[in-house]
Amino acid sequence: MNLTLKRVLLVLALSVASLWVTSATAQVLNFAGLKGSAEEPVLNYYNGGLGGDGSGPGTNYGITFSANALTCSGYPSGVCNTGEIPGGAGANAVFFLSGAADTMDVLNGFNTGFSFYYSSPSDAAFVNVWSGLDDTGTLLATIDLPLTKNDGDSGCGGTNFCPYDAIGVTFAGNAQSVDFGGAVNEVAFADVTIGSQKAGQTVPSSVPEPVSLWLFGIGLAALGLLRRRKAG
Repeated sequence: MNLTLKRVLLVLALSVASLWVTSATAQVLNFAGLKGSAEEPVLNYYNGGLGGDGSGPGTNYGITFSANALTCSGYPSGVCNTGEIPGGAGANAVFFLSGAADTMDVLNGFNTGFSFYYSSPSDAAFVNVWSGLDDTGTLLATIDLPLTKNDGDSGCGGTNFCPYDAIGVTFAGNAQSVDFGGAVNEVAFADVTIGSQKAGQTVPSSVPEPVSLWLFGIGLAALGLLRRRKAG
């Protein structure tokens, strides 16, 4: 095998590896950086824009939220009836005061599944996954969320929406929007993770896009050919 062909195969293999890693990159929304103490709307914060009170610009994930998706900070310094919000220092929860759900639009879409935390101690909650933006297209998945506990441990500070439970949603196809729903002012969501699995959140890791799978197969075949030539 000549040197040029070897170089081509090496570049191809490295390109495939890069695509594989990129496709599995997680997008984590912990809503830190937004003014949870003022119940700031998320809006375009994760689309490289601003929250409803001017916070940002946030990370550009190509993700937007409906106007009723409000952030909320928790115990001990927050103004909302929640505590132990997952997602690390400064993380906020998201809730809604109007409508049946707040909606997350993922402009470029995503597949396989995602994971998140929620607290809903007194009323039923749900998540719907849609193939189109703004709750349109095919309903890819629906999950009814079990009631969470309200055990009043020391980290909760006597708040009602605490602790949070971890859960994941899987589906087939490409999704562009998600409804996080339930009763108004009776459910909080936090630490939404798209494209990866977090500890305690039962959802499989993201798989490569079809094009990445095709290139990965070519890369494996090329490497196999290289080994056979060397053996010969």
